[in-house]
Amino acid sequence: MRSRAGHRHQLKKSGVKAMFGRLSIAVIVLVICVISLLSTIKSTSRSFSQSEIKVDNLWNTASSGEWRPSSAPRTAWPPPSKGTNGYLRVRCNGGLNQQRSAICNAVLAARIMNATLLLPELYANSFWRDDSGFRGIYDVEHFIKSLRYDVKIVERIPEIHKNGKIKKIKAFQIRPPRDAPISWYTTFALEKMKEHSAIYLTPFSHRLAEEIDNPEYQRLRCRVNYHALRFKPHIIELSNSIVNRLRAQGHFMAIHLRFEMDMLAFAGCFDIFTREEQKILKKYREENFAAKKLVYSERRAIGKCPLTPEEVSSYDQWVDTTGELAKNTHGLLGSAVDYMVCLLADIFMPTYDGPSNFANNLLGHRLYYGFRTTIRPDRKALAPIFIDREKGQTTDFEEAVRQVMLSTSFGGPHKRLPPESFYTNSWPECFCQMSAMNPADKCPPGNVLDILDSQLATERIDDSESIASNFTSDVDNGCHLIRLCSYWEK
Repeated sequence: MRSRAGHRHQLKKSGVKAMFGRLSIAVIVLVICVISLLSTIKSTSRSFSQSEIKVDNLWNTASSGEWRPSSAPRTAWPPPSKGTNGYLRVRCNGGLNQQRSAICNAVLAARIMNATLLLPELYANSFWRDDSGFRGIYDVEHFIKSLRYDVKIVERIPEIHKNGKIKKIKAFQIRPPRDAPISWYTTFALEKMKEHSAIYLTPFSHRLAEEIDNPEYQRLRCRVNYHALRFKPHIIELSNSIVNRLRAQGHFMAIHLRFEMDMLAFAGCFDIFTREEQKILKKYREENFAAKKLVYSERRAIGKCPLTPEEVSSYDQWVDTTGELAKNTHGLLGSAVDYMVCLLADIFMPTYDGPSNFANNLLGHRLYYGFRTTIRPDRKALAPIFIDREKGQTTDFEEAVRQVMLSTSFGGPHKRLPPESFYTNSWPECFCQMSAMNPADKCPPGNVLDILDSQLATERIDDSESIASNFTSDVDNGCHLIRLCSYWEK
C-alpha cells in the first residue's frame, strides 16, 4: 500500500510535500528492517540466543498473563431510568481519533448526569473538509442499541406539545473546562441542564478527566470505544478487502509515521530540513503554538522528535489495483480505513506516540483486541545511536538498535503510568482473569447480559426485545472487523 502526500495546509514546495506527507493508509509493509534488526545477524560481534527472543513469535499476539478483555459491568449497574434530567448535546472537535475519545466522554457524561444524549456532532474543520457527520462514519443503530443498558440516545431534541402549542427547546451553550472532574458535571453542568432542559458543550475534546476512581465508569468508556463505535458497512468492507489482499501475501506490519508538519512544528524538529523548509515549519509554529525556545539537538536527544522515514527504513507497497483507495480516502472516511487496517495488522508500530491520537488510540484498541503485537521504539534510547551513525560511527549499529528494541513490551498488559492515557492502556479496568487472586480482577458472571436484560425489561415493561444475542464473543462468519467492533468480551 502506497503512502500518499497530503497535510493540513498545502505546501508550495513539492519537496516539502513529500517530507511532510500524511499517510493515507499508513505505511503497510510485508518486510521491514525492524524485524530483521530483532533477528540474529551473523556479521555482528554479539548475537542473541533464540531463548531471548523468537522473531516468529512477533507475528502472534503478545503474552497476556491469562488476562482477557472484558468491559461488561461487574457490580450493580441499573439501566437508564425513564426520567431524565435533560438533554446533552456535544460537538466533538479534532480528527477521527480525538473525536472517538470525545464520544466516549460524552456517553459517560450523560450517564453521570442521568441525561439523554443527543447523537454526538462531529466537527468538520478546515483540515478534514468533511461534513459526513456521525451517521456518515458510524453505524448509528448499532451505537444506540449497544448502549441501551447505559444511556438514552436520541438524534434530536423532541418538540414539546402543550396546550395546543409546540415549544422547541434550545440547548444552553457552555464551554467546559479541560479535563473537568466528575463533580463539574454533577454540579454546574447539571444545574444548567435542569434550568434550561438542555445544554450544548462545545468544544468537546478532553473535557472529562481520564483518570476516574470508579472502574465501572472506565468500563463504560471501553464499551463505547471498542464495541458501540462500529464503522459503517462500506468502511468495514473496504478495510477487509485491503487486509485480505495483504494477508494473501503473508504477515504484514503497519507503521504510523507521525512525520507531519503540525507535529514537527510542535516538537521543534527543524534542523533536518532545508532553510526554506525550516521557514515554513517555523511560520506554522508561530501561527499555531505558543512561543517557546526549542533546540533541535536537545529535543531529539530526549526523544521528542519522531523517527524519520530513513531511520524507520520502511518501503511502501501498492495493493490497490481497483482504484478504491483513491476514491475512498478523503477526510474521516480515509482515517477510518487507516484505523481499521492498522488495527488488524499482525504488528503495529508508531514512530511517534505523543501527541498522536491515532497512534495512542490504536495502541489501546490493539491491547483490548487480544494483546495484538505492537512495537513502540524508545526514541530517547535510539537517538544517540542514530546521531553517532550520522557522525560516521557505524560499528555495531545494528546490534545497538537491537538492544534497544528488545526492551519493548510488544503489547502485553502493563501498568498505566502518567502521562499514558487511559485510551492507550485501559488495563486493568477493562480486563479480567478467570482465576484471579484479587476479587476485583475476576471476570463477570457468564449470565451478566441476562441480568442486564432483565433489569432493562423491568425498567421498560413495554420493550420486550432482547439483544443479548448481539453480545456474543464468537467470531461472526470469520469477520475480524465485525467481531472486534461489535461485541463485549465476557
